[in-house]
Amino acid sequence: SSQNESLSDQEDHKPSFSMPSISFNTTEADNATQPSSKFSMYNSFSQKLMAKMGFREGEGLGKFGQGRKEIVEASTQRGRRGLGLTLQGFQGELNIDWRDEPEPSANEKVEWFPECTTEMPDSHELLDWMLTGPIKLKIENETEFCTEDLLHTLLRCKAVFDDLEGEEMRRARTRSNPYETIRGGIFLNAAMKMANIDHCFDSMFTNPKDPQGKPLIKDREGDLLYFGDVCAGPGGFSEYILWRKGWHAKGFGMTLKGPCDFKLEDFYAAPSELFEPYYEGGIDGDGDITRPENITAFRNFVLESTERKGLHFLMADGGISVEGQENLQEILTKQLLLCQLLTAISTLRTGHFVCKTFDLFTHFSVGLVYLMYLCFERITLFKPVTSRPANSEYIVCRDLKPGSDAVREYMFKVNLKLNQLKNTERDVLEVVPLHIIKDDTDFYQFMVNSNELCAVQIKALAKIHAFVVDTLSEPRQADIRKECLKLWGSQGADLEAFQSKPTSLNAHTLEKLRHVLDHRCIVGGGEQIFLLALGKSQIYTWDGKMPLRWKKLESFKLELPRDTLLSVEIVQELKGEGKAQRRINAVHVMDALVLNGTDVRDQHFNQIQMAEKFVKAVAKPSRPDMNPIVKEVYRLEEMEKIFVLEMKVTKSSGGMPRLSYTGRDDRHFLPTGLYMVKTVNPWTMVYSKNSRKKYFYNKITKASTYDLPPNSAAPFVCHSERLFWAWEDGVIVHDSQTRMDPEKLSKDDVLS
Repeated sequence: SSQNESLSDQEDHKPSFSMPSISFNTTEADNATQPSSKFSMYNSFSQKLMAKMGFREGEGLGKFGQGRKEIVEASTQRGRRGLGLTLQGFQGELNIDWRDEPEPSANEKVEWFPECTTEMPDSHELLDWMLTGPIKLKIENETEFCTEDLLHTLLRCKAVFDDLEGEEMRRARTRSNPYETIRGGIFLNAAMKMANIDHCFDSMFTNPKDPQGKPLIKDREGDLLYFGDVCAGPGGFSEYILWRKGWHAKGFGMTLKGPCDFKLEDFYAAPSELFEPYYEGGIDGDGDITRPENITAFRNFVLESTERKGLHFLMADGGISVEGQENLQEILTKQLLLCQLLTAISTLRTGHFVCKTFDLFTHFSVGLVYLMYLCFERITLFKPVTSRPANSEYIVCRDLKPGSDAVREYMFKVNLKLNQLKNTERDVLEVVPLHIIKDDTDFYQFMVNSNELCAVQIKALAKIHAFVVDTLSEPRQADIRKECLKLWGSQGADLEAFQSKPTSLNAHTLEKLRHVLDHRCIVGGGEQIFLLALGKSQIYTWDGKMPLRWKKLESFKLELPRDTLLSVEIVQELKGEGKAQRRINAVHVMDALVLNGTDVRDQHFNQIQMAEKFVKAVAKPSRPDMNPIVKEVYRLEEMEKIFVLEMKVTKSSGGMPRLSYTGRDDRHFLPTGLYMVKTVNPWTMVYSKNSRKKYFYNKITKASTYDLPPNSAAPFVCHSERLFWAWEDGVIVHDSQTRMDPEKLSKDDVLS
């Protein structure tokens, strides 16, 4: 029974022992022992066997009836979860096949709503459109713009997550999304969404054009690209725009103050000095966009800062936490959506707009989309691949029409009414009457078709459900990330080298060192990472681990000039021995990529003296605790110089001497191994026995020369081809070491 029970997981835990019914000639004694009531669910063959073993209902088996009386429960263990772990409140079954989801791809298609030909209503007509009534906190009957089956299926899919712990949901969502690792890249997380959207809309945000296709921003004439970013902390959208445009753009932002505020100090890829957050009343405002005075103040500030012309485009990415109330997200965020749309038509010149929406099933939400349909030349609802599959989409609006003031004033009054009705039993239910929306058949049909794409959202939710239950993982994330970043030109594609790990040096890879003269080697003392300096103590590190992003270097006393990128190790150095020993955190520079804005990636690795010069310039002798140190580089053919190693007692060694490497001063550190880097390509260095001199040989052109060819230096990509010889247990590199592992390379093997 226990073997069959494992198969019953797919059968809703129905009884798993199922054989053809067989009739037996039973005696009266047999009948007396036949189980009844709930045990009658088993067929007669099972009952016969149980009776022969002396089973009586309500009693246990055994001579004295001492056995357990309850049926052994089926295992609740799922996938690779810990044995016995159950997810409280997550018992819902979806029975939705998600495995036929569309194949992930970086190519996306944009479909616009039909062009609006309806005449713009006047102020009096618009005011008649507003409908108030008893507050509605249910969405199940909103079937005017979506079929009932699809809507109810979507709500059922969301409902199963209501009682699930938030962190469990987030982990499964991360594992199930094939586009998940695109997030962040070289930017704050949300920036990749904007990179995605900008690419799909032909760069209409970073390179806006007029209807004839001519650029609106003329750099030579001193034009600035003015943009706004609201409800968008920490500011990833703006970071992307400023990375694209640099000082040719100026941004203005307003977002809710507090933990969700703009984090300009975390703009890794772009100059945050070109972005100005603004709050009603100056810096003392709260940034709440639902307050009418905040919208008015932001509008006035933008107009004053742009010669009364307004913005070329506005971005909005607002949301609120609805954990446990996912089905009500559209209703709970209705005022936020209204105010973002209102801010757009209040601050734009004849520009563009992009804003996150949630579900669009209610009359109120669809009415807001219709108002945008009236105000802009073209609009669309677009779901970028960087928006998680189970999330909703974005409304993208192109070219604000002149004469939209009536709609702006109307929406402002709707927001006043919403604030007036707060904490009452009434609400604004409609901003555009249903009959007007339905009479515009082109708009109505496009809206219905768009909402029916929630079938994709349903599959995504079902997939997350499966990944929660069975802890699956999506195998295509790395490939999709690479494809998307390359297509969008978001420089993230260049980060492959940043994530590369060195090849382990062993008996099989030793052949890679056959051209000994091509290599240099460095003693390692920790994990190799990248260090990015943005000036002073604004220093960030990248280790290539998930989540893929730059992290602030905390608890470290170090100052470096901006626009500096180094390959380093963070090493704990030791000074002295015994009880007087001191531990000092130090930065060991392995290689330089960019030094204060000077790109040195194509320089020969021998030019490490450039890094030494740089370190010497930034050194502060009065602060020996914060000086970076350049690693000593050895030629591979001179490797024997490295093995002047010592065995020293450290505080944590329990009195046992440990292998130590002494650098250029009186400090030493515990070495982890040796890095070998190839420094010439496609040339190789060869030793001439006749002339007893080294010369360079080009493996492709067959040319040879004694002088260093200008094109012989291996660029920084050689970083991804480096080898690492780990000095781990069983590897002998010092005479006092005795335990040798024959499967590992020791000093004599490599030297020979």
